[in-house]
Amino acid sequence: MIRVLIADDEEMIRTALAALLRLEPDIEIVAECADGEQAVAEATRLTPDVCLFDVEMPGLDGIDAAERLRRTVPTRVVAVTRHARPGVLRRALAAGVQGFMPKSRRAQDVAEVIRRVAAGQRYVDPEIAADALSDERSPLTDRELAVLRAGAHGETTVRIAASLHLSPGTVRNHVSSILGKLHLDTRQQAVLEARRRGWI
Repeated sequence: MIRVLIADDEEMIRTALAALLRLEPDIEIVAECADGEQAVAEATRLTPDVCLFDVEMPGLDGIDAAERLRRTVPTRVVAVTRHARPGVLRRALAAGVQGFMPKSRRAQDVAEVIRRVAAGQRYVDPEIAADALSDERSPLTDRELAVLRAGAHGETTVRIAASLHLSPGTVRNHVSSILGKLHLDTRQQAVLEARRRGWI
């Protein structure tokens, strides 16, 4: 049996997908979680073979949850998303996600990807992969993206600096560089643009 943990903040989608996957003879759903924090805690406790994470969850999203688990739990991750932007795919792969697919796929397709990933293979939806090859890469450095991610919910410069172990002045310099590269006026605009492009 392939032991699977599902995390999705939309209860109807989560419970429906879990019910459909339970019909598969070789898949056992060991937990259903409503957010990334709960998913990490349950995955740490249960060590499932595969975690099926929604990318867009409040707080700790599916990709950040996968990144956290990569360092602590021997599990593999399939990420599903409603907005399959190429930048999100690149971020997911960098976080160690082994499978990536849109939510529009059938439950049978999800089950097949779970089997492939559990067997040690990788899977990226072909349409998303094609889009990623033609999409413009982020002009921001990894540190600049980290600053945007740390301030994505309106955190102050001082809090961003503390979370990244930087000085407030360094954070302000990064924000200034970000705004110049993106030709924007505010950090909030930069966060929205980075999210739209799938960079954070």
